[in-house]
Amino acid sequence: MALLATKRALIVGVASERSIAWGIAQAMHREGAELAFTYQGDKLGARVRKLAARVDSDLVLPLDVADDAQIDAVFSTLGERWGHLDTIVHAVAYAPREQLVGNYIDVIDREGFRVAHDISSYSLGALARAGRPLMQGRQGALLTLTYLGGVRTCPHYSVMGLAKASLEANVRYLAESLGSEGIRVNAISAGPIKTLAAVGISDFRKLLDHSAANAPLRRNITIDEVGNAAAFLCSDLASGITGEILYVDGGYNITGIGVT
Repeated sequence: MALLATKRALIVGVASERSIAWGIAQAMHREGAELAFTYQGDKLGARVRKLAARVDSDLVLPLDVADDAQIDAVFSTLGERWGHLDTIVHAVAYAPREQLVGNYIDVIDREGFRVAHDISSYSLGALARAGRPLMQGRQGALLTLTYLGGVRTCPHYSVMGLAKASLEANVRYLAESLGSEGIRVNAISAGPIKTLAAVGISDFRKLLDHSAANAPLRRNITIDEVGNAAAFLCSDLASGITGEILYVDGGYNITGIGVT
């Protein structure tokens, strides 16, 4: 039997075929899950609808995670269409581009800090709260995406590193808050992957090359590998796992001094 047979999952954050969220969606579809998607803005809407059709989904909804009314509308629609929900995948992160270049102390400002934390961290809690009524009694699972820059300094990651640190704390507090209701909350810390979001980070090509040279597996990971880990974490096989950060990075996070 497929890992996610009978499960219904909302995927937030697909932007293209290269999105980690798309790798997760494909793995979940393969394992039997019924999927719904969100998109931000009309430009992405058509693209996400085409991708959704490839995994047999016609449930594609507009969502700006900075807008509580839109969040409520998404879960209202899911309630009407499905009646319940098993999984929420939160693959959303954003910081103004100028916050991701140069020296941290020179570029950080109050507005950039606020935006990065609102979109990248607070939104996980907002989605969890809005989706909670549909997930109660379902042994549900929430999953988000983080990065090593939340616990270690990485060039040009700057305010996004702080936002990821906040996101990882958010995972732990949500896991404690929702655990008594049988809802699990975890994160995957993925290695660098060339996505639309990643290209906004200065010198990202150097980051990819360094990771491939120094990770124990001596290569970078793929969205399919992240998707497989996500399918496991959201399945009943992971029923005893919550509040955890699972590294899917070829082992890079364990290294001290690299070979290059």
